[in-house]
Amino acid sequence: MKGNEESIRSGTFRRKSDLIGATLEDELVMMSVEHGQYYGMGGVGPRIWELIETPRSYEELVEQILEEYEVEREVCEKDMLIFLEQIEQLGLAERV
Repeated sequence: MKGNEESIRSGTFRRKSDLIGATLEDELVMMSVEHGQYYGMGGVGPRIWELIETPRSYEELVEQILEEYEVEREVCEKDMLIFLEQIEQLGLAERV
């Protein structure tokens, strides 16, 4: 994870364009047209998803979430690493 962690910290991310999504209550539900798969995310995930409509760096994302939510930097950075790694592995986002 350490090598990938540094790669994520220096990366710029954007969401893939082949996803159709809708918000249901506090959760974002999406479908990949290409893969025919459904995905859901809650918590801060939908806000991050909104932010990466345009390319954003890891640091920009962390700073924006720290500004909008009451969370400690260390927790935010750790959670952001995990989230970005997961959505990249699922093919929902890409590095640019």
